[in-house]
Amino acid sequence: MAVLLREAIGGSLRRARTARRRTLREVSRQARVSLGYLSEVERGVKEASSELLASICEALDISLPDLLTAAAEEMVQSMRPQMIVPIGQRHADHRIAGSASAVVSPQPVAAPASPVASVSAAA
Repeated sequence: MAVLLREAIGGSLRRARTARRRTLREVSRQARVSLGYLSEVERGVKEASSELLASICEALDISLPDLLTAAAEEMVQSMRPQMIVPIGQRHADHRIAGSASAVVSPQPVAAPASPVASVSAAA
């Protein structure tokens, strides 16, 4: 299942906060957001406004575009198909490899280009 935008943003905020060894209380006080609401945003329960996100980013000393890029990258990663090898396929690959010079193995499907990368490349 795909990650929702609010979940990706919340996860990115939490990673940024913990990487800076800041507590929810410190960030909520500096961003002037209630501790409970900030916790819900980080858990992906609440969808924060752009003004609120800007305030939280300022408190964490990160840029809003960097936060959104990290969230978009998380969403892209969650959408990549997992490579599933059917039962017996690995054994068949080994048999083929014994009679051929190279191992035949399933190739992962290329993921679509990140929408963030295409927008910034066009700018």
